[in-house]
Amino acid sequence: MRIRIDQRIFDEFPGVRVGVLFVEDVDNSGDHPELRDLLDEEQRRVAETLAGVQVIAHPHIAPWRDAYRHFGAKPKKYRSSIENMVRRVLKGGALPSINPLVDAYNVISLRHLLPVGGEDADRLEGDLVLTFAGDSEPPALLLGEPQPRSPHPGEVFYKDDTGAVCRRWNWKEADRTKLTADTRRAVLVIEALPPVDEAMLEAALADLEQLVDRFCGGRATRHLLHEGQNSMEDS
Repeated sequence: MRIRIDQRIFDEFPGVRVGVLFVEDVDNSGDHPELRDLLDEEQRRVAETLAGVQVIAHPHIAPWRDAYRHFGAKPKKYRSSIENMVRRVLKGGALPSINPLVDAYNVISLRHLLPVGGEDADRLEGDLVLTFAGDSEPPALLLGEPQPRSPHPGEVFYKDDTGAVCRRWNWKEADRTKLTADTRRAVLVIEALPPVDEAMLEAALADLEQLVDRFCGGRATRHLLHEGQNSMEDS
């Protein structure tokens, strides 16, 4: 299992950091009312603390809007995962319980106001790379969409040897690598742009590890990717 960030990402987005939690032998099939309660609690907290706040100006959201503009995605049409979640919660739309790993990372995303996502490591082909899309990327079926579409040239996306894994950085994931009840190995990522610093990202990553251990078990290893360390590998 190898994850790599293209050097060009650091050139175009100075200060970007990605926290990685690689987990093995997890049980992602259980029913955990306590975890659902935590997700509900974080939604209530966000709704209360961000009521009346201008979402697009929040220091954890505005940098993502700038990043999307930079690679050619209109932030009004394509929202980062954290902006999309916050807006949904503020409008009163409850986030559904999906499975333990997804619920856990949604809790962390809301708690720390950072984009968090995850993929089934056994469904990935080759390295997982954060890079820029080329002119002829193969079509990929995204979650909830009726047909495959190719990434737009120049957009930031995650890919493996087969094609897109998550489009427009953290906008929408591919159906092919989604986390399911059958997932036994997973790679979870937390993304940060300044002013979020390394300490804040590490705190969120540790928090995520604790939740995964508590509700899914297994073994976990943490990694922090940045310009001085742009790749990680796990056996």
